[in-house]
Amino acid sequence: MATDVQGTQAAHLVEQLDPATTALLTVECQNGVVGTDSALPELAEAARTSGVLAQVARLTAAAHEAGVQVLHAVAERRPDGRGANHNARLFRAAGQLPVQQLAGSDAVRIADPVPVSEDDLVVRRLHGLSPIAGTEVDALLRNLGVHQLVIVGVSANVAIPNAVFDAVNLGYTAVVPADAIAGVPAEYTPAMVRNTLALVATVTSTDAVLTCWKRSFPER
Repeated sequence: MATDVQGTQAAHLVEQLDPATTALLTVECQNGVVGTDSALPELAEAARTSGVLAQVARLTAAAHEAGVQVLHAVAERRPDGRGANHNARLFRAAGQLPVQQLAGSDAVRIADPVPVSEDDLVVRRLHGLSPIAGTEVDALLRNLGVHQLVIVGVSANVAIPNAVFDAVNLGYTAVVPADAIAGVPAEYTPAMVRNTLALVATVTSTDAVLTCWKRSFPER
């Protein structure tokens, strides 16, 4: 019986992750957030030492191989801060950090080892908390015929749940590989996934996603 249930779940995941209608969204996997010179060193350490950044890199490389559209959501600000939010403690604190996510700077480039292809779409936002709401992401996904969105990156505290909720509210099926997202403190992430994201998204693993994409392209 357990084997039958697992087989059904695996088949459902394969259907959800059809490369023709699926996109991978990496969230704030940029040098100034998860890189070695991060404005948020605790978060960067969590993303790296937990293996999350390596899992994001694996998923991105596999998406390229399988023909899955990749979008990189980047948070940045103008040097003069024009248009940036000031209506929450998080924004005010970010404005005082020694490393700023300035447009055009190294801080807003995608961090190693996450690969970037010429077919990838990089979506930059100057305001807000969400990688989706108020950005071009929804329009791009609809134009691409995407119905399922695999969401990875940081942070499990703010941007990841924002992205999942926005995706679901817009009618997408959200898929979250739990070992490809990070937050602080480390113990917060699994609790948030279990008690919040699991209610609205398909929670899975990096290996399960990779297996599905490989099954979709057996000749590869």
